[in-house]
Amino acid sequence: MKDQARVIVIGGGIMGVSVAYHLAKMGWKDVMLLEKGEIASGESGWAAGLVTQFHTSPTLMQIRKYSIDLFSELGLIQHVGSLRLASSEVQLKELQRNISQAKAIGLECEVISPDETLKLFPSLSKESLYGAIYLPRDGHLDPYLTTTDLARRVREMGVSVHTDTRVTGIELSPKGEIQKVRTNKGDIRTEIVVNAAGLWGPQVAAMAGLHIPTTPVDHQHIALKAVPGKELPHQTPCVRDPDNLVYLREESGGIVVGGYELNPIARWVDGVPWEHGGKALPGDMNQFEPLLEGVIRRIPFLDQAQIVTLVRHPGAYTPDSKPLLGPLPGVKGFWCAAGLSLNGYGGAGGMGKIIAEWIIEGEPSLDIFGFHAWRFGRYYSDPSYAAERTREGVKYYYLLRYPNDENEWARPHRVSPVHNRLQELGAVFGEKNGWERVNYFQPGKAWKRMGAEQREWGWTRPPYFERVGKEHVACRERVAIFDMSSFGKIDLRGPGALSLLQRLTDNQMDVPVGRAVYTQFLNTKGNVEGDVTITRLGADYFRLITGSNFIGNDLGYVRMGIRPGDPPVEIRDVTEELAVIGLWGPKAREVLQAVSKSDVSNKAIPYMSSAMIEIQGMPVLAQRVTYVGELGWEFYVPVEHAMQVWDALYAAGEKFGIEPGGYKVLDSLRLEKGYRYYSMDVTMLENPYMAGLGFCVRLNKGDFIGRDALVKIKEQGVTQKLCTLLVGDKDYLTIYGGEAVLNGKEVVGRLRSAGYGFTVKRNIAYSYLPVALAKIGTKLEVEVFGKRVAAEVAEDVLYDPKGDRLRV
Repeated sequence: MKDQARVIVIGGGIMGVSVAYHLAKMGWKDVMLLEKGEIASGESGWAAGLVTQFHTSPTLMQIRKYSIDLFSELGLIQHVGSLRLASSEVQLKELQRNISQAKAIGLECEVISPDETLKLFPSLSKESLYGAIYLPRDGHLDPYLTTTDLARRVREMGVSVHTDTRVTGIELSPKGEIQKVRTNKGDIRTEIVVNAAGLWGPQVAAMAGLHIPTTPVDHQHIALKAVPGKELPHQTPCVRDPDNLVYLREESGGIVVGGYELNPIARWVDGVPWEHGGKALPGDMNQFEPLLEGVIRRIPFLDQAQIVTLVRHPGAYTPDSKPLLGPLPGVKGFWCAAGLSLNGYGGAGGMGKIIAEWIIEGEPSLDIFGFHAWRFGRYYSDPSYAAERTREGVKYYYLLRYPNDENEWARPHRVSPVHNRLQELGAVFGEKNGWERVNYFQPGKAWKRMGAEQREWGWTRPPYFERVGKEHVACRERVAIFDMSSFGKIDLRGPGALSLLQRLTDNQMDVPVGRAVYTQFLNTKGNVEGDVTITRLGADYFRLITGSNFIGNDLGYVRMGIRPGDPPVEIRDVTEELAVIGLWGPKAREVLQAVSKSDVSNKAIPYMSSAMIEIQGMPVLAQRVTYVGELGWEFYVPVEHAMQVWDALYAAGEKFGIEPGGYKVLDSLRLEKGYRYYSMDVTMLENPYMAGLGFCVRLNKGDFIGRDALVKIKEQGVTQKLCTLLVGDKDYLTIYGGEAVLNGKEVVGRLRSAGYGFTVKRNIAYSYLPVALAKIGTKLEVEVFGKRVAAEVAEDVLYDPKGDRLRV
């Protein structure tokens, strides 16, 4: 075995083999793949082998399509097609919604009738069958043969593959760079390690002093013998039946059935035994029985089938059921391709390509923001919490989760310093990144936590619609108070703070002390990696504010932005040290003046600035920014003073008709103002000029990441533009985002954010459109649950377009 390699890939499952294959295919042959057992001896060898290109995520659909193309090119997949069934009326609605989303990202598919479904799979029962999606290019493969075949090709391409070679440690340089990998067969010098160790991913990460929150969760599938006289043809399509929680495929005339249980079992939360490998665990028929009953409902003659084997093997899952891809902050050269989370063979081909091109070319070609390996930060370091959140994600892989449903397990995890006051006001809490956050209020009623409540009202107008409208009107006409303590807060101090932020952002950071700047992080293509507000609090002191769900991503991005030789900078997550109270509305200044002796006039604290003030003698940083489009402030308060500040503001606001507001109304308010939401309206595939954020770009400030690309984009002009659409009429419409936008028969875009504006009394949505269509008054249509609804391009900003109400 060589004692050095350019890249070491740890793990001989389908993910590790795919990474090695694509590195070699792109010209990097000095690669070693290390496997502690045999190739495909971990979870890869126990998969059921179904692959589909269907997904409503543009990124996952492209990843899956590439995987199918790759395995097809290599002759490893059986293209028998697949059916995704609707076994209930609500699931049919979900399929119709999924179809619209899939069309919007380029996948041609339709809902077919029960009769058409039975022509493709005659053995299915027609009972409770409402329709299906059929994808002829889907199919299944042999997991073991696929992985070992790809490993053989990897060897032939020049990659060194070593089995029975267990990694025992990772050595870092004094600067925190990958330097050496230790194994039971000797040490290997390297600068790049790819952690594709599957179930053992957390232990490998720990060798480098890093943490990744993956949890092993049991998965079972059963092989049933062919029933004499009812053997299934080899070309029988694969089937996914979410209502019955099962998937299935033909095997030797019989059938292989798996699925996703409602009470998944996590194991080895504190680490998978190293000796575990190629052996399955004893099957649990009691646990699997509901799935067996589900498949018998769909194929009744299977009650006569004999069981060949029940396979039980854990897989590595993350708390949000998305894979972990990319580098990890803190250790240069350490890459992650772990926690595949239900995206094994369907995802591994495309994800291997992404990792390879990211390592070689510096950036991925797809929007993998939601898959960033560093997105969880430190917030899932408690393995018990991570396991509960993970189990719930697996539970809902097939069980229908409505757009307005909330997580229910492992709550509460983190609460605001004013949580008790919110409860007293009748708060209805949702959850985001472990935080209990108010969705809306029910004055006079007991507080509660939202869960899977949309099951009660289904695909109709939510019962809290009127209450959200009241919170909206209060903010527009009087004053509303919000708890926003879950905001991510990052302090940067030191002589390197300004130069670091200047390099990472597109806006000018060298501003007077007290100035707040709205800006973006970009990649070298000029596309948006983050969307933040940064306030200069001192010559070498800045505070970055981001969404509660983005703190891990943005903190990691900033830390990875430090280069050798940079002046020193201290980067600290202060999220839990400060409460945030929002006060907005035309009466906001009158409320504040009633409880503060400080000068809070427009001259003293103009829009997009901040100042230290006192509220009833307590020190508060008042930041004049808004996400609702009204006069007001975000108050950053030490947690020990948060309750007193909230009480003072709320009491002073009562004579002005103050209302407490939640996060549901923020969407309504910001949609009317044209305010973007990162990860929905702006992603890694869009640049600021496309997204209507060109006003943030300061090309003359000096060099910054993405500047060269933006210069070219500005010279050439954009081909698409984010537009505001009015959809339907004044009645509330069940649009959630993702729906296809059509110009005649042509799909020209998809909805991003969508909701109801209570001031303009219209359904509002954003969508990127070709520039030729991005004109006010352009008539379009949106596909909503299989029906076309009229839409029209409107002005970008529907309410107070000049921003006069912000600057009084």
